[in-house]
Amino acid sequence: MLTFFLIGFLVHLVFFASIFDIYFTSPLVHGTTPHRVPHLPPAKRLVLFVADGLRADTFFELDTNEQTRSPFLRDVIKQSGSWGVSHTRVPTESRPGHVALIAGFYEDVSAVAKGWKENPVEFDSVFNESRHTWCWGSPDILPMFAKGASGDHVYTHMYPPEKEDFAAEDASRLDTWVFNEVKNFFQYAKSNETLSNKMKADQVVYFLHLLGLDTNGHAHRPKSSEYKENIRTVDKGIQEVVSVIEDFYENDKKTAFIYTSDHGMTEWGSHGAGHPSETLTPLVAWGAGINGPQPSSNQQFHDNFLQEWKLSDMRRLDVNQADIAPLMASLIGIPFPLNSVGILPLEYLNNSDQFKAECMLTNAMQVLEQLKVKMTHKKETTLSFLFSPFKPLPPSKELDMLRKVRAFIQQHQYDKAIKLCKSLIKLGLEGLSYYHTYDRVFLGIGVVLGFLGWISYAFVLIVKFHTRLTKLISKLDKLSTGNHLPVIFIGAGVMITLFLLIQRCPWTYYIYCLLPVTVWYAVIKEFRVIQNVINLISTYPPTKSIGYSLLFILGIETMIASFFYREVLTLGLVAFAGWPLQSKLFHRNKAMSLSWIFFCLVLALFPLMPVVGRSPNITLVTGAGLLTVICTFVFFTSIKMAKQQTVETTVNKSVYVAQILIIVLSIYIVNTTHSSLALKLGVPLINQIISWATLASSFLIPLLSSTFLFQRLLSINLSLMSAYLLFSTGYEALFPLLLSCLTFVWINLEQETIQLQHMSPVPKLPQMDFAQKADTTQIRQLRLDDIRRSYFFIFFIVTAFFGTGNIASINSFDPASVYCFLTVFNPFAMGALMMWKSFSDCSFNLRHHGFAFFLFG
Repeated sequence: MLTFFLIGFLVHLVFFASIFDIYFTSPLVHGTTPHRVPHLPPAKRLVLFVADGLRADTFFELDTNEQTRSPFLRDVIKQSGSWGVSHTRVPTESRPGHVALIAGFYEDVSAVAKGWKENPVEFDSVFNESRHTWCWGSPDILPMFAKGASGDHVYTHMYPPEKEDFAAEDASRLDTWVFNEVKNFFQYAKSNETLSNKMKADQVVYFLHLLGLDTNGHAHRPKSSEYKENIRTVDKGIQEVVSVIEDFYENDKKTAFIYTSDHGMTEWGSHGAGHPSETLTPLVAWGAGINGPQPSSNQQFHDNFLQEWKLSDMRRLDVNQADIAPLMASLIGIPFPLNSVGILPLEYLNNSDQFKAECMLTNAMQVLEQLKVKMTHKKETTLSFLFSPFKPLPPSKELDMLRKVRAFIQQHQYDKAIKLCKSLIKLGLEGLSYYHTYDRVFLGIGVVLGFLGWISYAFVLIVKFHTRLTKLISKLDKLSTGNHLPVIFIGAGVMITLFLLIQRCPWTYYIYCLLPVTVWYAVIKEFRVIQNVINLISTYPPTKSIGYSLLFILGIETMIASFFYREVLTLGLVAFAGWPLQSKLFHRNKAMSLSWIFFCLVLALFPLMPVVGRSPNITLVTGAGLLTVICTFVFFTSIKMAKQQTVETTVNKSVYVAQILIIVLSIYIVNTTHSSLALKLGVPLINQIISWATLASSFLIPLLSSTFLFQRLLSINLSLMSAYLLFSTGYEALFPLLLSCLTFVWINLEQETIQLQHMSPVPKLPQMDFAQKADTTQIRQLRLDDIRRSYFFIFFIVTAFFGTGNIASINSFDPASVYCFLTVFNPFAMGALMMWKSFSDCSFNLRHHGFAFFLFG
């Protein structure tokens, strides 16, 4: 049995890894050559301001007094520049957003393994193509562009990581630090001739990363006064920096400025998913080579922002986030980043039609170069008769279209050239997507076959060893089925291996393709078992078989629907509440049945509550802790009244007393931590020490408790609850307590069902001792009712994951959950703690349901 579980773990690990190979491979193409615009660029230098975590609506909207929070930038929009909304993509995190802005491509999920910081793969960027780039800002963002740059021409100035503290009194000081450093830098350059000469060269970039808004948004929410005042601070700082830069360059009109954001933020202060508040960011551009304000009327957009922002008379120019990289490259005349998939937004450029047409041709050639390399690589690793090229843009059509573009430019028909270039770029991007996902169907089929094979194999083993359905198979049958099967499957495995070798596929492809061969061989070897199951099903009346099938499909579809609509969990829990009523359990044990109905209905309320966006309510957290203490005393009182013959030593009792005291201490830590944060005093060091100690002890203390079933479960519950309270900010603190009560009731009701069905042996739950070796000879055969138990088990696991949150959505995690442990930004530590909180919900469920499933299933 242990061997089966180990194999199962490895198989599921393979299935999990396949997700990244199929859907999240790197989009980068290596081996391309750079392309630059042949004409003189309009700007010699570019200044890029990125306000991390700035929402478009909060930036553009007017305050309650009908006044803008960004008077300088609002004046730029009205008087000297162009503006619009930059549309980001999921994941809306800082690293992917900056990569899209500066490198022009959308980050693959492989970067999550590096915390969105380091470079999982090397990539080209505007900074790399520049002559010199100076950067100021966060140590989480700047190093990845300096590390990936060729040569030594990207210079970074960063504040210490400790400054990124969500509990800081004023996070806008991060932005003030950047502005002061930039002003001091330019002041110093006036007295340093070597530095001044570098700065006065062409193709120079200045990058100011402003993290204060993101930090204030996480700590205080985007609707807070701190966040909105930070916008004013940034606007004032930009005005001062622009003045310093213009003064340094003596107003030579050769500086281009771009102001934007990497991502937005939800109302509850998080980001990562695809809500409009996260994907809509501001874009303001002005200076050399940028169009001035373009009056317009009757603009058509799917939103009503123009009216809300009082900008309906100014032309709004929306772009995709990756489009900003080619815009910056064309402004200062550097090659477009090699892996850019952005399309140059010509509406922002103030230059000749010839310059625009040449820029679009450069953009098209850069995209087509990637397509060519991608197609060549795929063609070299695919058998010629199996290779299927991208038909909408064969090489001959590509050359013909490029020839026409150049002819249009020579004939001064720039509009036609630009239009044709846009068509070329569109086809090129479609081709890149086609080759990037070329193996997706092939790999998907292999993984699905492997998954179905593993499910079938597990089913066969359950039927064979845990039911009475298996009949004796004659030696003749064994010989007749056993002679040819190995030869057939070995032959299939050899052919698949040769096929993959010829195509020079990655080693992971061998696992995905050979796994189905192995598991299906194991399944077909047990064909007689499957035949027995089919024969049994055929003995049922057709109406009964159809009814069971429909009920099975309904149960599975309900589970699937709950991944997309949490409210479905409510329907399931309400339906579960009626289980004792439709059986004889209600009449046999009314107290437990009523308790089951009560806890099911109460738990059914949680999926209807907001996942995120709620305001912290520490009172509910305190109430959950006190209820835990009360329930513990009730439990011990019930044991005493029942006069159970279980021996409790002084050591065991002291363990439970210690755990209750830790619960009380956790309540105190949560209250004092959030009170301190509200006063902007930071988190006391002693609170952090106690929080980490509580978390560590939650894994060890249960080992010291009584080994009797209910006492051990109680100890585990108290340990998990003491740590869970430290992660809670509202109603979710009540969820594990209620879930534990429900599972305790479930264990007792399942014991009643066994007695009703006259199955033996009937376990005596209070006397179960984990210190005693289990008697494997007493394990019973499975019955039809075990399918219902299995469904309950899986449904409660799903409820544990999605009952109070959405583990599948990045933006459903509230950073405030980890403030008892740390407030300085650390993606790995914070991510690990948030995942612990999510999995601890499941552990509450697995602990009780796992024991129930082991005992009765």
